Amino acid sequence: MKRSIESRQLTQTQRYQIHALYGLGMSQRQIGRELNLHSSTISREIRRNATADGYDPEQAQALSDHRRRTAHKWTKRLPGMISAVAGRLSEEWSPQQISGFMAPLAGVSVSHQWFDSLIWNYKERGGDLWWYLPQPKRCNEHRRHAKSAGLGKIPNRVGIEHRPDVVDDRRFIGHWEGDIAIPGHKQSGLVTLVERRNGYLLAARLPRISAELTQAAMIRLLKPRRGAVQTITLDNGSEFAGHEAVAKAVTAAMYFCDPYCSGQRGTNENTNGLIRQYFPKGTDFRQVSDAELRKVVEKLNDRPRKRLGYRTPAQVFLGEYSGGLDTAGAALIAFEFRDPKWR
Repeated sequence: MKRSIESRQLTQTQRYQIHALYGLGMSQRQIGRELNLHSSTISREIRRNATADGYDPEQAQALSDHRRRTAHKWTKRLPGMISAVAGRLSEEWSPQQISGFMAPLAGVSVSHQWFDSLIWNYKERGGDLWWYLPQPKRCNEHRRHAKSAGLGKIPNRVGIEHRPDVVDDRRFIGHWEGDIAIPGHKQSGLVTLVERRNGYLLAARLPRISAELTQAAMIRLLKPRRGAVQTITLDNGSEFAGHEAVAKAVTAAMYFCDPYCSGQRGTNENTNGLIRQYFPKGTDFRQVSDAELRKVVEKLNDRPRKRLGYRTPAQVFLGEYSGGLDTAGAALIAFEFRDPKWR
């Protein structure tokens, strides 16, 4: 049976075998076949480690060991990149996001696995970069009772089945998803609005969750951007009972998900999960300042996304809204918006 030919780091034993077979007059190709090594491996070994006195296996091993000790590793060659990685991690970017965003800037292709390895090597030496990695997603979700789903408390509710198909395509900005995120201490919380195409986030504190406060917060967030608001898809909570006033203020059509189908607002749900990195359940939002919330929103809007070709939500939303980024009507880079993983 023909043996597969491998190329790998030579051992001390293999170097003794090369020396013995070479002394018998074998060619480099014959030695390679005998040791199950590529002939170029044998050629490179002799060229790099032989001296004027010939090929000595002990000297060859010593030269190889010296080269490996003095080799310029990534961690030695690019201290600036290591510092930049640490900085991005402290901003809660994932290794994959860092890789996709920084590789073009650094002029080299570095895999996110390399960043993973770096992080865990730092941990073994007592470093804390690993602490900034995104936390595992929680898969269990507690369903609310049907009577509290809001279906009977939302006047003139229009279901998602009436929403135009163009919204599903994610080809143009202007289609938003909304929810009350992280109901907190004393019934405070956040109202969050996320643009479906690019994940651009708007959020406001609710010191008390009510339809009146939710309505006022949504108008305050959306009115300055009403030129980029066409539809809004909401949860069925009774706090959205004032949806008609919001629709009139920003000239948008309102639609509501089916009961217990949070996946119909997948972009919003995923973004709410990111917010929980900063504000866990039970947070008293009466004690959170607008400046603190604004800082978190800016962090998430400035975090690159794989599905945007490692652009940031802010880059895509503001670029397309202003007309400065000509990607509207086409999938960004080579990504397909219909893929479920975009949600």
